[in-house]
Amino acid sequence: MRGIRLHDTRTGALSPLSLREPGKASIYACGPTVYGRIHVGNARPYVVFSLLKRFLEHEGIETTLAANITDINDKIYVAAREQGVASGDLAAEMTAAYRADTDLLGLGRPDVEPLATESVPEIVALIEDLVRDGHAYEAGGDVYFKVRSLPEYGCISHRDVDAMDQGEGVEGADLKADPLDFALWKANKPDEDTSWASPWGRGRPGWHIECSAMAEKWLGVDFEIHGGGSDLVFPHHENEAAQTLAARKVQLARIWMHNGMIELGESAKMSKSLGNIVGLAGAVGAVGRDTLIMYFASGHYRQPVAYSEEVLGQAAARVARFRDAGRALGPGDSPEDMAPMRDAFFDALAEDFNTPAALSYAHEWVNEANRRGSIGDGHLREMLGVLGLENLLEAGPSAPAELMDLARRRDEARAARDFGAADTLRDEIRTAGWEVRDGPQGPELVRIG
Repeated sequence: MRGIRLHDTRTGALSPLSLREPGKASIYACGPTVYGRIHVGNARPYVVFSLLKRFLEHEGIETTLAANITDINDKIYVAAREQGVASGDLAAEMTAAYRADTDLLGLGRPDVEPLATESVPEIVALIEDLVRDGHAYEAGGDVYFKVRSLPEYGCISHRDVDAMDQGEGVEGADLKADPLDFALWKANKPDEDTSWASPWGRGRPGWHIECSAMAEKWLGVDFEIHGGGSDLVFPHHENEAAQTLAARKVQLARIWMHNGMIELGESAKMSKSLGNIVGLAGAVGAVGRDTLIMYFASGHYRQPVAYSEEVLGQAAARVARFRDAGRALGPGDSPEDMAPMRDAFFDALAEDFNTPAALSYAHEWVNEANRRGSIGDGHLREMLGVLGLENLLEAGPSAPAELMDLARRRDEARAARDFGAADTLRDEIRTAGWEVRDGPQGPELVRIG
C-alpha cells in the first residue's frame, strides 16, 4: 500500500493516514440539512468523499463511508412554516429528493446514511455524559455546552476563543452562562411541531451534537477521516470535536478534511441563503453526469472552484477526450512499460488526494496510447474507475435513426457548401443531446455529457 497523506485542518499540515485497525478505515462526511433540494455546492463533498473511498479501496483498505442527513434543524422548521406543511413531512420529502438527486451522480450510496430523527437516544445519552462530567448545564429546559470547560476548544478552527461567535443570535442569550456556550438541547417552542422526550423536558437536539452522536454510533471515536465543506470548520466541526473530546477524552477523528466551496459569480460560495444556486438535478440534466463528475475531479478538493460555462466546457472536453481514447483501445492488459504513468496517477492521489495532478498523468497515458495505436485499456480503466468514470470506456448507445438522418443531411449540406443549413442541422442534433464528430469514415454522433 502507498503511504497516503491528507491535509488535516486541525494540524494545518499533511498528515499520514494511520489506521485504527489494519486494512480498515472509516470516513464521516457531513451531509445536507434537508429543507430544500440540494445544489451543486452540496454535491461537492458527496463526490469528494465517495471518490476518496474508491481510492482507499483501490489501495486495499476496506472503507466505511457514513454521510449523515440532518432532518432536525431550525431551517426545516422555518421552511415548513413558510410552506404550510408539517416539518417532518418536508424533511421526509427533501430526504427522498436528496437521495434521488445524488443517485444521478452514479457513484453509489454511502455505506451508512444516518438520520438525526433516528439517533435521538444516542444524542440524549451523549448530552447526559457531558452534563455529568461538568461540560454542560441545563437552563430553562435547554442544555448548553460549557466552552471554557475544555482547554482544547479552538483546535480545529484555530480561532481566538474570545473572538468567536456561535451564530446563535439572541436565541438562549438570557439562559447561557457565557455567550460563547452553544446549545446541545433546545426546549420545545410553540411554533415547532416536533419534539422528543429528555431528562430536561421535551425538545430537540442542537445541530452540532447530532453529528457527534451519529458519528460515534456508526464509526466509534478516533476514526480515520472526518470530512465536509470548509464552511463547516467553525462552528460546526469545532463544536463536534469539542463535544466528543469532552465526553470521551479522545478525538472524534484523526484527520479533519475540508473541501473548498463552489463559486457562482463574484467569488461568492453557492448557497441557498444567498440565492445563487444551481440545483444538482438541473446541472446533471444540463451538462450530463460524466461532465459534472469530471468538473469536480478537475479541481483540487481543497480549493474553491468556479461554476461557469467555461469551466464546464473544459470538463466536457476532457470527457470527450477520454471517450475518444476508449474507442481506439481494446479490452485487456496495457503495455507494462506504460505502468509508470498509471503509478504516478495513484501516487498523486496518495498525496492529499490531488485529482487534477492525477488526471494530468491519465492524459499523458492517453497521449502515449494514441501514439502507439490499439493497445489494451487496463491501465486507463483502472485510473478512471477510481474517479467514477470507467463508463467512458464503454461503447455508448447508438444514436436514433432520425438523428443519423440529420447527420447525413448535414454532411450533404457541407459538401454543397451550404454551411448555414449545415450549422442549423448541427444545432438540431446538439439540442437532442448529441454531438457530430467528423471522421475519415464520415460523421459520427456522440452523446453529450
